[in-house]
Amino acid sequence: MQSLAIIGAQWGDEGKGKITDLLGAKADLVVRYQGGNNAGHTIIVGDKKIVLHLIPSGILHPHVLSIVGHGVVFDPGAFLDELVKLDNYGLKVTRDNLAISENCTVITSYHRLIDTLRESNGLRKIGTTGRGIGPAYEDKAGRRGIKLRDIVHRDLLKQRLAECLAEKEVLFKHHYHSPFPSLEDETNRLYEMGHKLSPFLCDTFGLIDQCLQNNKKILFEGAQGVLLDVDYGSYPYVTSSNTSFGGIFTGAGHPNRPIDEVIGVAKAYTTRVGEGPFPTELKDGVGEKIQTVGKEFGATTGRKRRCGWLDIPLLRYSIKASNLTSIALTKLDVLTCLDELKLCYAYRYHGKELDCAYPGIDLSEVEPLYKSMPVFRDDFQTNKTSHEFETYVRTIEEMVGIPIGILAFGPERNQIIFRKAYF
Repeated sequence: MQSLAIIGAQWGDEGKGKITDLLGAKADLVVRYQGGNNAGHTIIVGDKKIVLHLIPSGILHPHVLSIVGHGVVFDPGAFLDELVKLDNYGLKVTRDNLAISENCTVITSYHRLIDTLRESNGLRKIGTTGRGIGPAYEDKAGRRGIKLRDIVHRDLLKQRLAECLAEKEVLFKHHYHSPFPSLEDETNRLYEMGHKLSPFLCDTFGLIDQCLQNNKKILFEGAQGVLLDVDYGSYPYVTSSNTSFGGIFTGAGHPNRPIDEVIGVAKAYTTRVGEGPFPTELKDGVGEKIQTVGKEFGATTGRKRRCGWLDIPLLRYSIKASNLTSIALTKLDVLTCLDELKLCYAYRYHGKELDCAYPGIDLSEVEPLYKSMPVFRDDFQTNKTSHEFETYVRTIEEMVGIPIGILAFGPERNQIIFRKAYF
């Protein structure tokens, strides 16, 4: 196996960080291909809790080259702050272990400001993180985007910023009545950071191609989850990038060959941050218990995550939409605190029973159909697991049609069972 992708199979926050960290140790390259610093991958290393937002999880392994692909929208200030935090952890980030695509679209102060203003003043709340991700992707699609390669050339940067600001200035002044940074100030800010960034910038597509030709092992690290994909997710309550399998090819590249394994990471239950439909949401004591025991708070925003039973129709859809070949099932330990356990095996929708949540379905109108499962009390201290636990895992496998290759039962690196060999 030369290539592997790790993708969130739900609404993000599935525990991808630890799995990427462990499998990344066996890779030569770890590549991030979409999103921005709205992501948060938490990894527990000994007594350290490391949260990464922009830099790939491979950075924790000295032999790994971490790559930020051109599909990422990039906040230079957030990146430099992350460098400082990693340095405080004793992790040195240099051009030898990190490469950033010079074609990444830059998140400016204007993007962050307009993101916040829209969310606070809009009629419909999306649940954005306010990091400027969506507005940056808008400018990218509108061909007004500023690329990282632009910010090391002051005159060009100022010209591109003026184009970006032209429409936004009208919104700031006349719609939102909000102050905003001057063109000169924003030019100076980005230009100064550009010189700090420049050693890391390169053609990452060509770099990936060269590494593949030299038989290097590559891991693609997804952010968020399939159900937040701008095309495949529960629109409009989605992020602004392609979080699914296809985003690898548009946001990083994998020239001339297929990807050997695509792991979908899913919690043993379901969570969602922000707004949008959530068929299996538990608005009762059970949901609160899962939230409390599972410490379900966002790594990026600290917001509470809504909690519910595992949704098989949504998982089946993610498998189809992202070509998933196996599942990593996480946070199994949280379920051991419950006195009841259920799986949503199908929906009743407009008089029909559906076992897959295709995009045309209005998730706010479905009735989830549940199968009660025997509770399990495994402590996961030995390799022996209970019959009840194995029943839960086997039932999920039978329902989704692909194997569960990884079981995770806590945040530590050693709280994991590999049932399938990767790399």
